[in-house]
Amino acid sequence: EVLVSDNRSDTETAISQTERMINVDNADVLFGTFSSRLSFPVSAIALQNNMVYPLPAGGALRIYERGFDNLFYFQPAPAEYVGSSPINLLADRAEGELPQTAAVVHADDFFANGIANGLIGGTVEVNEGEEIELPSLLAENGIELVFNEQWPEEGFADWVTLANSVKNSNAELLIGLTASPEETVQLTRALQTVDYQPKAVYLSQGTQSEYAEGVGEAATGVMIHAAWHPLATWEGVLGGQPFTNQDFIAAYQAKYGVEPDEDVAIPFALCQGMVQAIEGAGTTDNAAIRDWLHARTEAEPVRTITGPFQWDERGLAIDKPYLMTQWQDGELRFVYPLDEFEGVA
Repeated sequence: EVLVSDNRSDTETAISQTERMINVDNADVLFGTFSSRLSFPVSAIALQNNMVYPLPAGGALRIYERGFDNLFYFQPAPAEYVGSSPINLLADRAEGELPQTAAVVHADDFFANGIANGLIGGTVEVNEGEEIELPSLLAENGIELVFNEQWPEEGFADWVTLANSVKNSNAELLIGLTASPEETVQLTRALQTVDYQPKAVYLSQGTQSEYAEGVGEAATGVMIHAAWHPLATWEGVLGGQPFTNQDFIAAYQAKYGVEPDEDVAIPFALCQGMVQAIEGAGTTDNAAIRDWLHARTEAEPVRTITGPFQWDERGLAIDKPYLMTQWQDGELRFVYPLDEFEGVA
C-alpha cells in the first residue's frame, strides 16, 4: 500500500505528515520529498526514528554534512557541485575559450543558494557553529563575476528591473538559479523584454515542457543541467528483470499519453532503487535496508533508469556527474557528456 500526502511545499506540513506516517500510519519505508528546504528538517525526523530517507530532490550540501547515515540522494551531485557541469560543457564546446565574465542571479532558496555558493565561493553552514569553505568554480576557471544578486524566496515580482541590471553588467555568461519552473519562466521573459543577449545562458531549472511553452523561442540556446534524458540508454531493474530508460518512456506514454520528463523519471528511479533495496535486504527492516544500500559498489550498484548508483558515507552519489541539456528548435537536446552515449555530439 502506498500512502501519498501533499505537503504543498510547506515545511511545517511536511514535518507533521512525516511524523504521522511514522507514528500513526506505521509506514515501513519513507520516500523523500521535493526541495532542500523540506528535506533538511524531515530527514532529521527520519533519523530520529531509525528510518532510511531516500531523496529524489534536496541537493543542498548541508543536508548531507551532518553525519547522518540514513540518507541516499537519487541525483548525481549536491547543489554546490552542480556548476562544474555547465562550465565543463562550455570548455569542451568552446575548445577552452570560456566566457570571460559572468552574472549570477538566484533565489533565496536552499538549492539555488547552494549552486551559487559553489560558483561564487563561500561557506556552507552544516551544524550550528560548523562551516565548510568552498572555492569559487568561476574563479578557478578564469571567469570574472561582474554581477551577483539574490531575490527573496516569496513574493518577488520585479523581474524587469533585475533583467536590466544583468544587461547593464555586460556579462558574457548568465547563470540564473531559480526556486521553481515558474520563476525560470518569469526570469527568461524579463531578459527577453530588455533584449539581453549573452554568449551563453545556464539555468538551474527549465527541462520541463512547460518552460518551453511559457517562453517560446526565448528558450533557444538555454543550457540546463539534468539527471535524466530520454536519449540516455541506462538500464535499470524492476521486479528482478531489466527495465531500461526506453522501457520506462514507452510504458509511461502508453499509460498517460504524454512523454515523461525529468520530474517523473527521478522519483521513478528512487522507487526502483528502494524496491531493489527491500528485495536485496530481504526485509523492510530499515537498518538492513540502510546497510544494503551502503554496501553498493561500482560493480554492484543500484540500477535505475537514471543510471547506476552507489553512495559515499554521506549519502551522495559517487562518480556521477550531471548531464547537460540545451533547448534547440523547440526540443530539449542532450549535449553533454560527449562520450557516454551514442548520438550525443
